[in-house]
Amino acid sequence: MRKVFVVAMREYQAAVKTKAFIVSLVLMPVMTIGSAALQTVLRGKKDIGDKHVAVVDYTHQLFPAIQKAADERNNKEIYSTEGLSDEIERDRSGGHVGTITAEEQSGEKAQTKPRFLFEEVNAGIADPLKVTLDLSERVRKLEIFGFFIIGKDAIEPGADLEQGAIAYYSNSPTYDDVQKWFGPKVNSRIQEIRFQKLNIDRKVVQEATKWIQVGNFNLVSVDESGNIKRAQKTNELASIFIPMGLMMLMFMVVMIGATPLMQSVLEEKTNRIAEVLLGSVPPFELMLGKLIGMVGVSLTIVTIYLVGAYLAIKRAGYADLFPRQIVWWFIVYQCLAVLMFGSVFIAIGSAVNDMREAQSLMTPVMLVVCSPMFVWFNVVREPSSTLSTVMSLFPPATPMLMTIRQAVPPGIPLWQPALGVALVLLTTIVIVFAAGRIFRVGILMQGKGPRLGEMLRWVISG
Repeated sequence: MRKVFVVAMREYQAAVKTKAFIVSLVLMPVMTIGSAALQTVLRGKKDIGDKHVAVVDYTHQLFPAIQKAADERNNKEIYSTEGLSDEIERDRSGGHVGTITAEEQSGEKAQTKPRFLFEEVNAGIADPLKVTLDLSERVRKLEIFGFFIIGKDAIEPGADLEQGAIAYYSNSPTYDDVQKWFGPKVNSRIQEIRFQKLNIDRKVVQEATKWIQVGNFNLVSVDESGNIKRAQKTNELASIFIPMGLMMLMFMVVMIGATPLMQSVLEEKTNRIAEVLLGSVPPFELMLGKLIGMVGVSLTIVTIYLVGAYLAIKRAGYADLFPRQIVWWFIVYQCLAVLMFGSVFIAIGSAVNDMREAQSLMTPVMLVVCSPMFVWFNVVREPSSTLSTVMSLFPPATPMLMTIRQAVPPGIPLWQPALGVALVLLTTIVIVFAAGRIFRVGILMQGKGPRLGEMLRWVISG
């Protein structure tokens, strides 16, 4: 065993003392935080060019309301309010308590959304299809951005798009801001006209049909003193993103910790370094030492990220969201995952002769490694369902899926993660044993790469 630990220590030091390891540790959170920051920065970098939109109103009753709503939007809603709080505070401290006008609010370069400029097109008795064609040509010539056709029956109850009630035409199907803004405004005016025709007070209808939001709370409980504790509102985002974050961390650790094993073994084989090493260390002990070294690397990565995540959310005031109750389970599953998949990668690296052969054998393995990501959302939504339970007991998927199920309140029975650990441990032992047999034969072979059938014969016969 002394030789195993010597090899493990050498592999660990060779990994953590490299600049690439430090860079990867720093780069991952930087990329994660940087992507969020970039989205925030780019949020205000939208195209704010005017959007000229034509409207053909066959009802002759809706366009004035649309024009009025657009003018209000263009004067008040398209300017950023950031940076105004200090100015408003200074005005108040100086005794000026007044309403900030649109001109004062806009200032220079404060516009963050485009203006919507509507023009009414009087179609008269012209052929509707010809009118649509003419407006389409104007869109193609960039004279207007798009156009709406409001059918003459749009105000009547039961009118729909098939009857030509309201239709939007544009040459930019991915830009739907105009359509999303126009829909509520035109429907609001249509409702007003309908209420007037029926002599119904709109405010009474709105009060009678007002929606009541349904709150999402956890269960009421009793504390140690016997007092009933009020239920707390459920943080739905945390219930989804915390399990997802743990799954992604485990996947990243497996990739960083286990994948380099294949490259390392393949390099030692092609450079004939393995022949020198095997003169001092038996094949199985050499392979086991490499695995233990990579487990140490993965533990280092996990410790750094978990401690960093805890300190970050504690500073933000959300320390109660940190999944303390499953940290040790996570570490156990992560170590077993690195051992299980790392032994497979070592076997592949020892059996092949170049990177091309390795990649062909890696494809099915990577599909198995990524399989939990195909179903994680279903597992988060229904962690106690039969499907989630069965899938989380499938050993290659157990580390990630069982961690997800434990992270979703209220958790799962203790026997399930314990059984999962036992199944993964048993699978890991079998895979390590099989990988050891492949490693012993394949590490000294040169020339044509073996087929899967030949590798299976190595496992059975040794």
